[in-house]
Amino acid sequence: MTKRTNKFLLILVSLLASFNLTACSTHSKDTAPAKTAVTTTPTSDTQFLMGTVCTIKIYNQHQQKALKAGFKRIKQLATETTVNQKGSEIDKINRYAGIKPVKVTPTIYRMCKDAYYYSKISAGTFDLTIGPITSLWRIGFPDAHKPKPSTIKKRLPLINYHNVVFNDQKQTVFLKKKKMMLDLGGMAKGFISDEVMKVLQKNGVTSAIIDLGGNVYVMGNSPTNNSNWTVGIQDPSAARGDAIGSLPQKNATAVTSGIYERYLKVGNKVYSHLMNPQTGYPCQNNLLSVTIIAKRSTTGDGLSTAVFNRGLKKGYDYVEHKPGVEAIFITKKKKVYITSGLKNKFKLFSGNGYQLAKLKTNN
Repeated sequence: MTKRTNKFLLILVSLLASFNLTACSTHSKDTAPAKTAVTTTPTSDTQFLMGTVCTIKIYNQHQQKALKAGFKRIKQLATETTVNQKGSEIDKINRYAGIKPVKVTPTIYRMCKDAYYYSKISAGTFDLTIGPITSLWRIGFPDAHKPKPSTIKKRLPLINYHNVVFNDQKQTVFLKKKKMMLDLGGMAKGFISDEVMKVLQKNGVTSAIIDLGGNVYVMGNSPTNNSNWTVGIQDPSAARGDAIGSLPQKNATAVTSGIYERYLKVGNKVYSHLMNPQTGYPCQNNLLSVTIIAKRSTTGDGLSTAVFNRGLKKGYDYVEHKPGVEAIFITKKKKVYITSGLKNKFKLFSGNGYQLAKLKTNN
């Protein structure tokens, strides 16, 4: 994918018991899987897909079939959504930009509609048509470089989610202008994570962790206490795996956008992979990272970049007015700001140099 976002967090699960627990099965509308015993020893696999490390851990017994089905779904959707592979669904939409609408599969149609939705509700701070800019900078690839200002200026008019046309009856997607490009890398992992969750549920799984390159969804109850999982929030100034704090969650996702892992350095200037659709340049503000807590990974993915682009004050105020969504902001001065719904839930670890701070809002 063109834009492989660095959205990650650490799952801290203390597996202290060796006995089995019994959990109620989650039934889908289409199937009625049998109740499945839960164990502290997961059935798991890790594969390198979508340019990142993907792990699925299932804590229900005898779920090898579900595990294989989960990875099969990842591979299928990764192939359909990549913009770096000719013949993919998204590549075909881009190739026919300004020429004709392209019929796509129902799943990819839903994904494009979701990307359009988050572009709309964020007023373009997330924009599914960012492709002409991300393909220009290529940050995260060996040929990454800083483009000429004139080239960026020339491509900016192509970035406008309003110029994406959908036909629900025909299931087609049309880009109005030639050389427009969709790039769904900013939310693809979230969408795919939600699709994997559906596959696991259909197979009777009630307790699992889906980790697509750090985009993590915790499903059901933790097997150690038949209650919440403990989710650790990554320290953006340290190696992967170091957390600054934690919070309890279940049937939820936590997705982080940050500037600290994938970047381009030109002289003394460091450019993040997170692009501002309005300027065509990487985001420049006082943030190191933003973590979105939500029920759907698609929501977390779609909003994390959009909120980061707004900066601390505007991003914080934006999340405070979004029902069912919370956020953790970490600034370059090592200040940590949490939205009101995380009060008395988020625990900041001591001795790491970070401090909880309060922000005056317009509420």
